Amino acid sequence: MLASASPRRLELLAQIGLVPDVIDPAEIDETPLPGETARLLAVRLASEKAALVAERRPDTFVIAADTVVAVGRRLLAKPEGRAEAERMLSLLSGRAHRVLTAVAVAAPGGRRACRLSETRVRFKRLTPAELAAYLDSGEWEGKAGGYGVQGRAGGFVSWLAGSYTGVVGLPLHETRALLTGVGFKER
Repeated sequence: MLASASPRRLELLAQIGLVPDVIDPAEIDETPLPGETARLLAVRLASEKAALVAERRPDTFVIAADTVVAVGRRLLAKPEGRAEAERMLSLLSGRAHRVLTAVAVAAPGGRRACRLSETRVRFKRLTPAELAAYLDSGEWEGKAGGYGVQGRAGGFVSWLAGSYTGVVGLPLHETRALLTGVGFKER
């Protein structure tokens, strides 16, 4: 079971041969707590999502994830409009940032585990025309930091160190390891 309606996470799971029987998105308040770091936020949100869905469906394996983009101590959530997306992408232009994706799993019987993937990404300096074209594409909508590396914004990445699939939204190595650790048997 996947505690997310993200088509990207579904596609990533399919890459490793996993197709969730059920999609049950966990709707929670994703507001950072005062003083909460990007690492702690990602882990807390993924863990809360897994716990919420596991309560509803205690007899199944649940996978939940959350992605947070950070520039220094500044957290970049999903932009609420074009102007906010433009501010975020302008901030990312020509500099490095971190993408933190936490994965949490819950198993039947109450066993739970969580891992964090941290990837460093550097964007090229965006020209005004590149920024405008990306904003016009609408690809920024619903994406942490205002971009999706698997789309047009992949052309902005000049350097990446870490998990590419973690930047997309579900680090596959960590996900598979967590599932194995809680007793999931692949069919």
